[in-house]
Amino acid sequence: MVSLGCPKALVDSEQIMTQLRAEGYEISGTYDGADLVVVNTCGFIDEAVQESLDAIGEALNENGKVIVTGCLGAKKSASGTGLIEEVHPKVLAVTGPHATNEVMNAVHAHLPKPHDPFTDLVPPAGIKLTPRHYAYLKISEGCNHRCTFCIIPSMRGDLVSRPVAEVMLEAENLFKSGVKELLVISQDTSAYGVDVKYRTGFWNGKPLKTRMTDLVGALGELAAQYGAWVRLHYVYPYPSVDDVIPMMAEGPLRGHVLPYLDVPFQHAHPEVLKRMKRPANAEKVLERVKTWREICPDLTIRSTFIAGFPGETEEQFQTLLDFLKEADLDRVGCFAYSPVEGASANELDGALPDDVREERRARFMELAEELSAKRMKKKVGKTLKVLVDEVSTDGGIGRTAADAPEIDGVVYIAPATKASKRYKAGDFVSVKITGADGHDLWGEV
Repeated sequence: MVSLGCPKALVDSEQIMTQLRAEGYEISGTYDGADLVVVNTCGFIDEAVQESLDAIGEALNENGKVIVTGCLGAKKSASGTGLIEEVHPKVLAVTGPHATNEVMNAVHAHLPKPHDPFTDLVPPAGIKLTPRHYAYLKISEGCNHRCTFCIIPSMRGDLVSRPVAEVMLEAENLFKSGVKELLVISQDTSAYGVDVKYRTGFWNGKPLKTRMTDLVGALGELAAQYGAWVRLHYVYPYPSVDDVIPMMAEGPLRGHVLPYLDVPFQHAHPEVLKRMKRPANAEKVLERVKTWREICPDLTIRSTFIAGFPGETEEQFQTLLDFLKEADLDRVGCFAYSPVEGASANELDGALPDDVREERRARFMELAEELSAKRMKKKVGKTLKVLVDEVSTDGGIGRTAADAPEIDGVVYIAPATKASKRYKAGDFVSVKITGADGHDLWGEV
């Protein structure tokens, strides 16, 4: 199994692997040991498209029998035919994203499932590609937004929320399996339940609405039973988010529903936001962020932005920099705008040269690093709760409540000096912070 792309694609890969294992197939760690290769692709930006096409080519060269799934599978070439079939005509089958059944049908056609009367050996939590102490929980598929720079809805469709009882059962199985951190993901977490009009489901015999605030509360209560964390990603700044912040700040869910929000702002100037077809009121966003921080001073806000969007003037870009300073965001990423085939933004006037887009991205990140370094230095001398991800003879690497895996910073932990202070991956430890840079921390147990 070759899995590329975002955490949502990773969950798709995990679902495919779980079904393969449930049917008695074994998962090989190498091309040589495999009878067939499944490649889960990404097709969001040009670099991701090329990476996916290269991965398919490598799998064909190394193994020869390849099934392709994922976002790139839904993408057409300039001639209107499937892009993958045009570039790699020898692939056995191609599906779009979130297509476990179609992938399994293709596997059955080219590698009939083995007869094994003892195939019910898959753990209730399923097969995961993450370390055993954290896992992604996808609560919905698709998106109702039509951002001009994005083609995800054309590949993954409109919002479809998973039944709330199904989500809760998966979460419970993950916690029972030893997961210490659950990362809630979707294309738009705040919109969970909109498509089913916040239908009431049932969990443990009690009614539970298919709504983000209700789900987060229930997940927080479940996490508290296991001493675990719940982290929220892809949260749009809707008014409903205001109801989640108190759960992070006080009461029995504090320390379990982490004071962390991943909010994709994308820009701050109203004209640019309108061209992006994004919510276009930065002042209201700033007011909301200020209110959130008043309720929960420990709140960490991460976001992503696009610099050099078509028509963006220097003055509009400066508004974005001013917003970054005023919002005092904790973790940010910035992409130089890149045209995505099939996106309506390609039809907008005012496309900027590559060097201008990249220069603005660099300026944004320079300011972001400067602001981050100031915040990180304030943590020196404090003792923070850290979830250990890795351990070696050189010490450990872990993360605080302010750091999501893969995308945020880490804490480098000195080797334990006493047996009573030894730690392993998946442990929560108290770490005194002794050093910091613009991204990471150093400390000792």
